[in-house]
Amino acid sequence: MKNKENKHLDKLVEDVMKQAVLESPSFNFTTNVMQQITADSKSTSTVYKPLISKTGWKILVLSVLTLIGYVFVSGNSQNSEWFEAIDFSAWTKYNLPNLFSGIKVSHSTWYALVLFGVMICVQIPLLKSYFNKRLNL
Repeated sequence: MKNKENKHLDKLVEDVMKQAVLESPSFNFTTNVMQQITADSKSTSTVYKPLISKTGWKILVLSVLTLIGYVFVSGNSQNSEWFEAIDFSAWTKYNLPNLFSGIKVSHSTWYALVLFGVMICVQIPLLKSYFNKRLNL
C-alpha cells in the first residue's frame, strides 16, 4: 500500500517539477545582497570603550603621586596627625599575622605556583597581541 502511495507522490512531484518555471535572480542580485550585508554590519558594529579613560588614569596617577609626595614632604608619617587619628586596634582581633601559619606547602608546589605565575605573565601579552591582530586593532 505504501509503495503505491510513494509512486503516486513521485509522479506528482515529477509533474510539478516539469511544469514549474526556473526562476533566476536579477542581474545585480549578488551585488545588492553584499551591499545590504556590509551596510548592516557597519550599523551593528560594537564600539569598545575602555573601563577607565585616559583622563581617569591621569587623575588616578596624579592623586597617587600627590599622596606619596605628601608623605615624603611631611616627614615621618607615624608622627603626623592623620596617622594617629586612625584606630588600628580593630585589626588585632582578626589575628592576621598568624592566619596562614598552619599551612605547609612543599617545594614542588611552590615551583608549580611560580611557574604558573610566570606563564600567565608571558601568555597575557601574547594573547593580547594575537587578538589585536585577529580583530585588526
